[in-house]
Amino acid sequence: MKKLLLAGAVALFGLSNAQMTKGDWVISGNTGLGFNTASSTVKANGESEDGPKISKFSITPSVGYFVIDGLAVGIDLGFDNETNKFDGDKVTNTRFSVMPTATYYFKTGSKFFPFVGAGIGYATNKTKYSFSNSIVDPIFFDDNTKEDGLTWKAKAGVTYMATQSLGINLGVGFDQFYTKNTYYNTEVKTTRNNFGVNVGFSYFIKSKGQKSDK
Repeated sequence: MKKLLLAGAVALFGLSNAQMTKGDWVISGNTGLGFNTASSTVKANGESEDGPKISKFSITPSVGYFVIDGLAVGIDLGFDNETNKFDGDKVTNTRFSVMPTATYYFKTGSKFFPFVGAGIGYATNKTKYSFSNSIVDPIFFDDNTKEDGLTWKAKAGVTYMATQSLGINLGVGFDQFYTKNTYYNTEVKTTRNNFGVNVGFSYFIKSKGQKSDK
């Protein structure tokens, strides 16, 4: 029994120290809990009216390098898509972002590694309008717009190490996209905020030097 407990303790210690050390790499893929479509219906005086239908999708692949034990710096590539449909009209927003980031993992002596992170970078947002109403004159209204600007984010959560290399992520994040444009000699500043829950995975790759020591 003592040997079994000792073996378990050694295995757990080895797992908690098997990754997230200086020289390691981490490849991640996270997505927002937004693979869903939301809709609403308003009823009054015996009549009903369908509200807008909103569908969202987001994914963030990333790669990081551990500059010290627990701290990984790298690049996040973000893709977000949101579609709003109402009364035959449709508005689609698509955003791409590139963001240098830093993430710190806290060792707990178990398979759970809490983490915090932040990043700042550049994003471009494309908006496409599709109107079924003929009163919208395409001569005076551009059905495609593009905005570029600053974006930043902060995140926190926990990674559960299912194996020595593969972790499952669950966390929350806040991001902001800021643009500044001039229309008809008027400066227009726009700020878009987003808060959400994210799930995903992380794959940790040991440095060659550490592999050769085994």
